[in-house]
Amino acid sequence: MVQRMAWITAAAALLTVLGGAPAGAAGEWQKVGGDARSGFSGLAYEGRAADGAGVHALAVHDNKQSGQRRLSRITHWEGSDGVSPMTWDGPEPVDLEAIEAIPGMPGEYLALSSRGIVHHLKVSGATATVVDYSPLPGIGEGDDFESFALVARDGKLAALWADRGAGADRPATLYAAQLSFAPWGQPQFAAVTRRAYLAPYPTGEGVRHISDISVTDSGRILVSSAADAGDDGPFDSAVSDAGRVTVSAAGRVRVTLAAHPRVLGTFPQYKIEAVECLPGSADALLGTDDENLGGYVRTMPFCGA
Repeated sequence: MVQRMAWITAAAALLTVLGGAPAGAAGEWQKVGGDARSGFSGLAYEGRAADGAGVHALAVHDNKQSGQRRLSRITHWEGSDGVSPMTWDGPEPVDLEAIEAIPGMPGEYLALSSRGIVHHLKVSGATATVVDYSPLPGIGEGDDFESFALVARDGKLAALWADRGAGADRPATLYAAQLSFAPWGQPQFAAVTRRAYLAPYPTGEGVRHISDISVTDSGRILVSSAADAGDDGPFDSAVSDAGRVTVSAAGRVRVTLAAHPRVLGTFPQYKIEAVECLPGSADALLGTDDENLGGYVRTMPFCGA
């Protein structure tokens, strides 16, 4: 924490000199947790707050021990946030890393653990009930998953997820497949495509090339990337425009990654693990899991056409 405060002081002085604020400037993040069990490893849009000024979202935590919190609800306004615990009703997952609302199925979500188990949830009030679960298809050796996104086009549904990768020698692997559900609710995946991805920022031995994924209304693929030097940091992260995804009328999923991904914003001292484009808005809700330093959220205008 001393290190982070020193960075904030230095950043404030630099902004005074430059007269402007870069993406990720201090003072725009809002704290939502104070320890390693309360950071956000994934976010899913749930709906607008009653006053229309804020948004509700579900947040997963990467906790691993029985009885520890797996899921929370956050209500985010610019300037303040409220976080309340949710009850997980069903087999407890280990290390949840992503969550996504299922298009066309109100109150239903898919949550992904790092080992590739997808949990289908129904949320009512403060309880999330496990409907069913299934492993991801085509899991590769050493895959460690931190991201999941869903795309709906013309009545067809597709899923994107990624092995996070590790440093220069292991790019992230971005997977995509058509998705459907069995009558009893189990997620079912069609043929899988794969693409390799290297983050333009941050770089180095500790980088996780894809720590989360979100898809804009127009099909742009946004990814967060993060560097983690340990439970006390230092951390670094960025959000980049990685390419596009399309889903044909027949359900064929096509992913085209950019030869040179465009960095939309860099966020020194924070480890972004959640990116969620807010429907009907250019804003992305960002969440961090800064280990012993807790968790933070903010919005950034990354999701416009």
